[in-house]
Amino acid sequence: MLNQQQAADAGQGAIRAAYRGDKSRAGRFWRTPLLAAALLAAGHFTPVFAAPPATAAVNTSGLAVTDSTVKVGILHSSTGTMAISETGSIQAEKLAIDQINQSGGVLGRKIDFIQEDGASDWPTFAEKAKKLLVSDKVAAIFGGWTSASRKAMLPVLEQYNGMLYYPTFYEGLEQSPNVIYTGQEATQQIITGIDWLVKNKHAKTFYLLGSDYIWPRTANKIARHHIEKLGLKVIGEDYYPLGNTQFNSVINKIKLKKPDVIYAIVVGGSNVAFYKQLKAAGIDMTKEKPLLMTISVTEDEIRGIGGENIVGAYAAMKYFQSMDNPANKAFVAAFKQRWGNDIVIGDVTQAAYLGPWLWKAAVEKAGSFDIDKVRAASPGIEMKNAPEGYVRIHENHHLWSKTVIGRARADGQYDVIYQTPNLIEPNPFPKD
Repeated sequence: MLNQQQAADAGQGAIRAAYRGDKSRAGRFWRTPLLAAALLAAGHFTPVFAAPPATAAVNTSGLAVTDSTVKVGILHSSTGTMAISETGSIQAEKLAIDQINQSGGVLGRKIDFIQEDGASDWPTFAEKAKKLLVSDKVAAIFGGWTSASRKAMLPVLEQYNGMLYYPTFYEGLEQSPNVIYTGQEATQQIITGIDWLVKNKHAKTFYLLGSDYIWPRTANKIARHHIEKLGLKVIGEDYYPLGNTQFNSVINKIKLKKPDVIYAIVVGGSNVAFYKQLKAAGIDMTKEKPLLMTISVTEDEIRGIGGENIVGAYAAMKYFQSMDNPANKAFVAAFKQRWGNDIVIGDVTQAAYLGPWLWKAAVEKAGSFDIDKVRAASPGIEMKNAPEGYVRIHENHHLWSKTVIGRARADGQYDVIYQTPNLIEPNPFPKD
């Protein structure tokens, strides 16, 4: 990890390299976005950039690109039951855009964003996506959380040829030319997590629980298939509407059936009621009888749940705020500086942060904002110093990434218990 003076020296060296035309050395520095942006914000130096390419050369499809700016859209739920989960994504995307602008923008242009509220309503997501693409002519949309919101936007994106950077772990079984999926798909999150439970906790019986829409139902279908393939048993499965606050009946069924694992995919504000009622019913997750694993509760949701109500639960994700690496420490520091010391950062928030950076890299590789050219340039784009670690865009538009198991602490953070040694190839259409 560079100290402040060493980092400043490295930055000035990159500037001199840019003057000499040494793109290799200059590029190595600017491909470390957190370091570059932190130094720029601290006023250690002013970057030197070549004159931006002509607008006519980089925008042949009528997007909102001028000689000095490019417009993008941010489309998440800032109101309704999903706001508890999506607020962090909004904050992360704004932070990334700020940092990109501080480091010279995209093809020499400042990013301006237009923010719309999906309002936890799937038709509203489709309506707002159409507005952003048709009326505002944005060059990219960063947004969505639930699979229902993504599915609502998909026909609009494909009809009007927009590009969505979607940050949430999801069920897979989809591959659109108009979406870059920066969260994990099912084989990366669900199967790895269940395998860990079986190997390390000797789990044999599972109770599947979820909110009643496409992601939890499809994810639990994949989980059930894998559990039964291993010769183990699912002894219960229940779903409740988004926004539901009454879980006492299913908690009583869980206590009666005594599964080894509660496999929970409760989403949004319903998590607050579920975990509080679980604790009130006498289920102490620190004792692991039963053990609870979630694939839907990040640090963002725990902020609403209260750490004392979920302590001892396990989660299978690809990122936790407590991950100990220099890039993540810089990311957490920058996030807190921008949004306040009390803020927390969850898996989807970090994946949302990747979106603007991956888009910038694809645009600059393509030398154009045109959607077709950005799409063609995207496979192989990598971030060597993402907060979660190294990531790369696969040809199927998902990310190679690792899976991490964490255990919830009373302070609302997770202890990292396990991380896969290698990147997991995304496989949104598993044959088995």
